Amino acid sequence: MPRLAVAAAASALPLPRSPAAATARLLGTVPPRALSSASASSSSPPRRNAPACRLCSSAATAAAVEEARSGRKQLGMTPQLYEYLLSNVREHPILRELREETAGMRGSQMQVSPAQAQLLAMLVQIIGARRCIEVGVFTGYSSLAVALALPESGLLVACERDERCLEIAKKYYQRAGVAHKIDVKHALAADSLRSLLDCGEASSYDFAFVDADKRMYEEYFELLLKLVRVGGLIVMDNVLWYGRVADPVVDDQKTISIRNFNKKVLEDKRVDISMVPIGDGMTICRKLVDT
Repeated sequence: MPRLAVAAAASALPLPRSPAAATARLLGTVPPRALSSASASSSSPPRRNAPACRLCSSAATAAAVEEARSGRKQLGMTPQLYEYLLSNVREHPILRELREETAGMRGSQMQVSPAQAQLLAMLVQIIGARRCIEVGVFTGYSSLAVALALPESGLLVACERDERCLEIAKKYYQRAGVAHKIDVKHALAADSLRSLLDCGEASSYDFAFVDADKRMYEEYFELLLKLVRVGGLIVMDNVLWYGRVADPVVDDQKTISIRNFNKKVLEDKRVDISMVPIGDGMTICRKLVDT
C-alpha cells in the first residue's frame, strides 16, 4: 500500500480518549462498540467527569486487578506471554507452595509475582546485602525470597501489622529454614522504622523493599533513606498502580499518593532511580548521599 494511503487509513482509526481505554481495548474488557462511542468525540476536549471515561477506567482497572488476583500479575501482558515468563522464572518449591496457598486468599493480588521476587533476590545478591528491611510482608512471598538470598548471617527486618498474614509467613519461614534470619515486627511499619532509628541503626541497612499502604509511601521512603547506607537500594512496589496513575480521570487518595511519590522521587537528587515495568511496576532507588 502506498505510504499516503497508509497514513490516510491510520488517521481514520478512532483513538481511545484515555490510557485506560487503550488498556481496556488491549485486555478485551470493553466491547468495541462501547470504545467507539467513547472515542467518537475525540476531537473535543475530554471532560474530567465524563461517564464514558469512568466506565473505561473502571473496566481496565477491574481487569488488571482480576488478572493479579488470578495469579497473572504483570500489567498489560497477554496470558500466553505471562505463562512463558513464568516458565522462565527459577522459583523455589517452598515459594511456589506459598504462592499457591496465597492465591486462594482474599487480597491475593497484593502478593508480588515470581518474576518480581526473583529480581529482588538478585538485587540483594548483586550488592552483597547482609541487612535488609521489608515494609509490608503480607503472607511472606517477597520476604522469603529475600531471606533465601541472604547469607546465613544475614538479617531481614520484616514489618507487618496483619497478624493473620504473619502467621502464614512465619510458617513458611520455618519450612524454608530461614526463620533465624528474619526479625518480624508486628506493628505499624512507620513506628517500627522510627524505632530502628532511635536504636542508632541509621545507615546500617543495605536493601529495603516497600509494598504497603500507598498513602504512606513518601513517609516510608524518607525513613528508609535514613536507615539505608550510601550505595544501598530502596525498591518501591506498585508504582504503576494497575495503570491508574496514567489515567487523569482517576483521582482517589491512593492513586494521587503514588503519582505524587513518583514525581517526587523523579526529582530527588539524593537517589538514582529506575522505574521497571515488572509486575505492577517497581522503582529501584540507589542512595547517593548521606541524609
